[in-house]
Amino acid sequence: MAIKIYKPTSAGRRHGTVLDFAEELTRSTPEKSLLRPLRKTGGRNNHGHQTSRWRGGGHKRMYRVIDFKRQKDGVPGKVVSIEYDPNRSANIALVQYADGEKTYVLAAVGVHVGQTLMNGDKAEPNVGNCLPLANIPVGLEIHNIEMQEGRGGQMCRTAGTAAQLTAKEGDWAILLMPSGEVRRIHLRCRATIGRIGNLDWQNVSIGKAGRHRHMGRRPHVRGTTMNPVDHPLGGGEGRTKGGRHPCNFKGQKAKGLKTRKKNHPTDRFIVRSRHKV
Repeated sequence: MAIKIYKPTSAGRRHGTVLDFAEELTRSTPEKSLLRPLRKTGGRNNHGHQTSRWRGGGHKRMYRVIDFKRQKDGVPGKVVSIEYDPNRSANIALVQYADGEKTYVLAAVGVHVGQTLMNGDKAEPNVGNCLPLANIPVGLEIHNIEMQEGRGGQMCRTAGTAAQLTAKEGDWAILLMPSGEVRRIHLRCRATIGRIGNLDWQNVSIGKAGRHRHMGRRPHVRGTTMNPVDHPLGGGEGRTKGGRHPCNFKGQKAKGLKTRKKNHPTDRFIVRSRHKV
């Protein structure tokens, strides 16, 4: 998908770029049966306490129900359209199975209208098909990877990402993740062949603050500009550097502090960390 640049008719338009949706998308209205209401939180939890800052506003959205499990085995599905999803960076494909059921799946590079997709053990290792890791040839790129059998794809769901199946050892597959991490996944877990589409998503320049407000992102304020009552780095006569190591408003170190929990449930599956030793 190409990047579109407009004439600089204003300061915000000068540096902003957008995706040329006309190249890839084939339908502008979503499938109504697969829409669900999506309520905004404004960064508040069920008690009304703010747990995520700088969130609020934004354009109203409807959630598209995505089939991450791909458990409809042995039934061919035809790609009806490629659509935009405001809730994720990747585009989605509307698939209609032979029995009439319709689902949304993540659109991989090369998936086009009219293509037939298959799920299950007997599916061919073609782009867009979903099958267990045991049936996928070594060396292929995969996405929408399950971490537990039957739970649905959880890894590699962002636009332009894919993991590589590098080896199989006993009951485990060895995957090279986009971050550089090497991880073990059980061979019974499923994955989809190919790389997620919409590759140019990461090259788009927002251009102005208003576009972030449309996405529900409010202005991010630096701690050094706040008052001492609001932030440990705030206060002082004139502009200061904070007088201490960078931290968040609770005093937690912002650079170099490890926040991952000890004995994380999936740590035992990591063969090589993504961090430099």
